Amino acid sequence: MADISQRDPLVLFMPSGKRGRFPVGTSVLDAARHLGVYVESVCGGRATCGRCQIEVQEGSFAKHGIVSAVDHISPVGPKEQRYADVRTIPAGRRLSCSAQILGDLVVDVPQDTVVNAQVIRKAATDKTFDRNPAIQLCYVEVDEPDMHKPLGDLDRLNAMLEKDWGFQNILVAQHLLPDIQKTLRKGNWGVTAAIHRDIEGSRPNLIALWPGLHNEAYGIACDIGSTTIAMHLVSLLSGRVVASSGAPNPQIRFGEDLMSRVSYVMMNPDGREAMTTAVRQAINDLTARVCQESGVDPNDILDAVFVANPIMHHLFLGIDPTELGQAPFALAVSGAVHTWSREIDLDINHGARVYLLPCIAGHVGADAAGATLSEGPHRQDKMMLLVDVGTNAEIVLGNRDRVVAASSPTGPAFEGAEISGGQRAAPGAIERVRIDPETLEPRFKVIGVEQWSDEEGFWDGAEKVGVTGICGSAIIEVVAEMYLCGIISEDGVVDGSMAEKSPRILQNGRTFSYLLHDGAQRIVVTQNDVRAIQLAKAALYAGIKLLMEKQGAETVDTIRFAGAFGSFIDPKYAMVLGLIPDCDLAEVKAVGNAAGTGALMALLNRDFRREIEETVKRIEKIETALEPNFQQLFVDAMALPNKVDAFPNLASVVTLPEKKAIAEGGSDGGRRRRRSRE
Repeated sequence: MADISQRDPLVLFMPSGKRGRFPVGTSVLDAARHLGVYVESVCGGRATCGRCQIEVQEGSFAKHGIVSAVDHISPVGPKEQRYADVRTIPAGRRLSCSAQILGDLVVDVPQDTVVNAQVIRKAATDKTFDRNPAIQLCYVEVDEPDMHKPLGDLDRLNAMLEKDWGFQNILVAQHLLPDIQKTLRKGNWGVTAAIHRDIEGSRPNLIALWPGLHNEAYGIACDIGSTTIAMHLVSLLSGRVVASSGAPNPQIRFGEDLMSRVSYVMMNPDGREAMTTAVRQAINDLTARVCQESGVDPNDILDAVFVANPIMHHLFLGIDPTELGQAPFALAVSGAVHTWSREIDLDINHGARVYLLPCIAGHVGADAAGATLSEGPHRQDKMMLLVDVGTNAEIVLGNRDRVVAASSPTGPAFEGAEISGGQRAAPGAIERVRIDPETLEPRFKVIGVEQWSDEEGFWDGAEKVGVTGICGSAIIEVVAEMYLCGIISEDGVVDGSMAEKSPRILQNGRTFSYLLHDGAQRIVVTQNDVRAIQLAKAALYAGIKLLMEKQGAETVDTIRFAGAFGSFIDPKYAMVLGLIPDCDLAEVKAVGNAAGTGALMALLNRDFRREIEETVKRIEKIETALEPNFQQLFVDAMALPNKVDAFPNLASVVTLPEKKAIAEGGSDGGRRRRRSRE
């Protein structure tokens, strides 16, 4: 047999690189399935859906030892010709269900159209990954009723799904039963069944049924943030992101931060129900929006994946989050949740399935699990730090050997709250700041205006949006710049003696402030503002340092900022501030909505669901409040960048000031006490 198989044609599929030998006459589709190459086929090889298109590459491929030619594949047959006459096939393409292997082949699975795309590469993410969705569309032609074979219509449908597609012991959604006969007859006994099977080997579910050949199946991937809800609408048959949108979380009216929403539930008998209704309605509104933008029928949405922090997760599911508001911060459910769209009032297909990623811990939720899945610290040889900065920062640190996680109560300072001129990121908010070290004069950028404040045209643009406040990214930069310019000491004290150098140093009783902008809206960085930022960054850094100690790591190799806020943080200034530990700046990157990317991955490939479920079980959860040395780490982290930790990578690209101590409440009597670098 070995000699015979060696003479069989060798087939190589690109871009996956999977290869194997197959007897002459094997269909290309069967060869692809045998090798685990995903080639879409809804019609079961009848050459009617056209989704299984492939291209044969011609030439000598010395690297692979293959000479491939178009005559190594069977000529176009009657079924394929019939499809080409009706639907049209692009030049050079064949239907893999009809094309048979005659010789060695290099087969390309096209990536440039909706049909047959094997990987996802879209604006929603720059990651590529294989598709293996939990939903499969299966066209079957059912035997008509026969008085001599008194088998029910549904039973004959199930028999054909087993015969043509291999699905056994199918569980049929109850809502389909009343319409089975009508659907079969409307389709003249040809129907398309949507089969859901999340876990390999589990019982398949028939969740939707259409008369005739139905070629549309979509899913949504959604990140329910405390401030914003973000959604992608995705073709499950191609992996193409057809629409993306976002909207404010309407729960903000019940409380801006998570704990205030828990308090609202505790103080109002109908509080949980009101917030659950609000978030579900917002998701339905978003779904309607992305469907309208893309021309997709919501009834064609068959699968949905959600990520959220623990409190958003519970409220979305209709679970009272009260226990998460107090120690020991117990989750009602921590594992992955599988449910039906109709159970949570989603306006999509009645039989659509819903999957929520597992939560890691009481304050490290499914959003952190999604970011972990996206960035993959558990797949790295290097020590990766993954940080999602928010009111409650979520931190994951590890590599393929061990992963630890924690949350850190940074508070709302980075979002503009507790800051005198702070505001959320919106047109008119200062988003970037630079301070001249000699004159202490600032220049800045405002959201909604292309130019910097010292460039021509800035003030014309600023007249339209105003200069209204300072958002999170600029808050980090202005405090870091004040430190680099000597306006504040390593301990965060504004040096009053600098008033002799610049009129922008203002005295406020016993403390001093820095005037960033003097206009219709006067924007000043006060001593209290600096303290608020110090407290927030110290909480985050102490949490990170605690995880580093648990890992026995002196340094981290790579850092990833997740979340919308993280996308706008300049890594250099985050390090100057001491928000993150020292690291090669080239290895510090913003990864945007990594949680949403994780949801997208879980939607398009069920293998990723198993991966994150197993990974979360192995992640060690550290409760910072119970760690005896957390307080000391926090105190050390109050200094800029840090009282005890060295920052050699940062020092190689930024000139850090000599350390100086200033008595808070002034300029140390006009005398500054300098110390050499530690």
